[in-house]
Amino acid sequence: MFAAVTTRQDNTAKSTSSEGDDLRTSWKQYRKRPSAALRNKLMERYFPVVRYNAERISTRLPDQVEMDDLLSAGMFGLKDAIDAFDPDRGVKFETFCTMRVRGAILDELRSMDWVPRLVRTRSQRYRAAAASLESELARRPSEDEIAERMDVSREEFEKYRTDATATAMLPLTTKPADFDADDDDRVSEVLEDRRSRNPVNEAHKRDVLEVISRGLTRAERLILVLYYYEELTMKEIGATLDLSESRVSQMHSSMLKRLKSQLQQRRSDLVA
Repeated sequence: MFAAVTTRQDNTAKSTSSEGDDLRTSWKQYRKRPSAALRNKLMERYFPVVRYNAERISTRLPDQVEMDDLLSAGMFGLKDAIDAFDPDRGVKFETFCTMRVRGAILDELRSMDWVPRLVRTRSQRYRAAAASLESELARRPSEDEIAERMDVSREEFEKYRTDATATAMLPLTTKPADFDADDDDRVSEVLEDRRSRNPVNEAHKRDVLEVISRGLTRAERLILVLYYYEELTMKEIGATLDLSESRVSQMHSSMLKRLKSQLQQRRSDLVA
């Protein structure tokens, strides 16, 4: 039993020593004659450093930031670290590349943020002052109280307040925080589509158009549709129907008088 354990320990030590020798050889070869194959081999070897830093940073980020984006940025930082590393300085590569990897990930996060850093700084200062006053006063502080706490003029305070209420940009696949954890709804599924037409209103319009267009001539129905539905002017309608603008206006006035009389008679049908 003791001999078996000792043998496994010896094999592990030999394997570790062999990996270390192979790594040192790869570094020497890359320093002497850099190649994409050797660089990829080194990047694969130090990928755990990238993953470790990406996972640590991601714990402080919102859910919509993808881990793959952080890993991709970290790999670019690792590539730069491999190209810039000098083994003769006596520094371990893991220590050297960590700062490069973290810097590359943070740069990527800054590029994702559409809000300038100055705006973020102002927003944080405003929110900190408001939160501190609310804790002290046990109520929501007024704008004057916040401005006094921040020691800024009213004009400068307005800039801070505006920056603190800046609109955030989120992917349409984001899951709103007020949804249940088991809910599959996304922002894109709850946003109002202002370009879509209300089917109930459209049905009402068709019903009204059908009722009021009874008894109208073809030209009168066209005037009705073009003026109230297509929103054309009298002049444009006249050009479309080969009529003068005054003639279109006259027909429109006559048609309204008759329609008013018809609608009064059929009021009960429309209500029903």
